[in-house]
Amino acid sequence: MVQAIMESTVRDNEKWLTQLRSRGAEQQSALSDLRKALLRGLRGAMSSRAYVDESFLEDAVQDTLVLILDRLHQFEGRSRFLTWATSIAIRVTMSKLRREHWKDVSLEEVIAESGFMPDDKDNPGPELQFSQNAVLHKMYSIIRNELTDKQKAALLAELKGIPMDEIARHLGSNRNAVYKLTHDARKRLKQGLESAGYAATDINAAFIA
Repeated sequence: MVQAIMESTVRDNEKWLTQLRSRGAEQQSALSDLRKALLRGLRGAMSSRAYVDESFLEDAVQDTLVLILDRLHQFEGRSRFLTWATSIAIRVTMSKLRREHWKDVSLEEVIAESGFMPDDKDNPGPELQFSQNAVLHKMYSIIRNELTDKQKAALLAELKGIPMDEIARHLGSNRNAVYKLTHDARKRLKQGLESAGYAATDINAAFIA
């Protein structure tokens, strides 16, 4: 194990790329060392996260290795290879965490609970608060009454932070179809707000915390 750690630290960027692009024992050795390095990095970065155990991290690293092999051509050498690989591992892990968080949440629950009431923790003045509420209530009315059921479900789920892949799974659809649903829903929402006399500045102000 000590030898593997030492080898992973002495590889330069070019050696990582050469060995990972090779075949046979040389590639397997590089993958094994990369796997160990990524596991060490993720253990530290994710130590305080719920749902994260060794099995979860190993699955995330396996997914990362597949992704890295597919994206080796995207590495531009602006950083150390391990730094680049670790950033991919963290993104993969965070994506898996989001899916884990939302996997048992139904879109019906999201639709039932979602609203756009502004957070008044900073106590905006009465005039600003009134403007915020007016825009947000109009948005909510458009979403509730002027979108199709699928558009409404997809947009509310997106606004709630549910990953697109999870929305697609809940809807029995695919990522491209969900993207079109949310795109069309946002377009209809924009048209509805403009018809009601609201400008982009009004909408932006409504989300100022």
